[in-house]
Amino acid sequence: MPEMDLFDGHCDTVLMCHLSGGGFARNACHVDLERAGKYRRYAQFFALFGQPEDFPGMSFREIFQCEYNLFRREMAANVGVMAHCRTAQEAQSAFSQGKMAAFLSVEGAELLDCSPERLEEAYSLGVRAVNLTWNRANALSGTNDEASGQGLTAQGRAFVQKAAQLGVLVDVSHLSDPGFWDVADLLPGPFFASHSNSRTVFSHARNLTDRQFTAIIEHNGVAGLNLYTAFLGGGEDVEAAIAHLEHWLALGGARHIALGGELDGCSPIAAGIRGIQDYDRLYEALLRRNYSEALVQDLFFNNLMRVVSEVCTM
Repeated sequence: MPEMDLFDGHCDTVLMCHLSGGGFARNACHVDLERAGKYRRYAQFFALFGQPEDFPGMSFREIFQCEYNLFRREMAANVGVMAHCRTAQEAQSAFSQGKMAAFLSVEGAELLDCSPERLEEAYSLGVRAVNLTWNRANALSGTNDEASGQGLTAQGRAFVQKAAQLGVLVDVSHLSDPGFWDVADLLPGPFFASHSNSRTVFSHARNLTDRQFTAIIEHNGVAGLNLYTAFLGGGEDVEAAIAHLEHWLALGGARHIALGGELDGCSPIAAGIRGIQDYDRLYEALLRRNYSEALVQDLFFNNLMRVVSEVCTM
């Protein structure tokens, strides 16, 4: 097995640690640092995500603060192992010190009151990517699951423009189709779908159409393969995941595919992956199909890091 780098675009480990009382170093979740230590370089977008039922009595603003405090606590507790990074350059510095790189995202802008001003506050705290919506429609847009015909509102447009100004990656996973196209029209540069699959391979509203994936290519962005079997449309074997990758490769996506496994946010996971320690099963399966190691490294690490380096500059 060659040395392997991994940059995953979405996990819900912060929420799972909140619910279980666990930490990043070692836990019973899908992601912990002990198991991730097998990789030569490991970077991860940790999503701040939560709904009121998970945080009784808290407002969305308080949920954000609670999860942010947990993330900061875990960064301090594991300072010798992982660093909170805001740019690709900071990630490279962490790698050179033998550390892993943690990037911070927000899933569902309701955690920021859908406010451009709150987005700026989150940016100052180190947030570098934002899903405009989760499953529930909010003041920015409809979603794939609720108000699916609603695109960006005027507030949504202002929010996206503020993200572009700051250097925050706009994440279109969960967004309605009209919202997706509004984002594509507003942004000249990269955006990403951190954890979405191909709607052609499996017709699910959470997945991307070929036109949408092509638009991501045209913007020099990436789509992150989601390993949740319900979005793959197949069984739990590796073939279900590879079918989506191969379809995107046929569309010219070699530099525009990444990973966004949605670990700790879904079950069951495909490809025999029980947690972060098993991503090499998918890596090895692609090598056995005679994909070059250079291509597989791009899918697993380089493509997402390129987008981060282009968008998250400060």
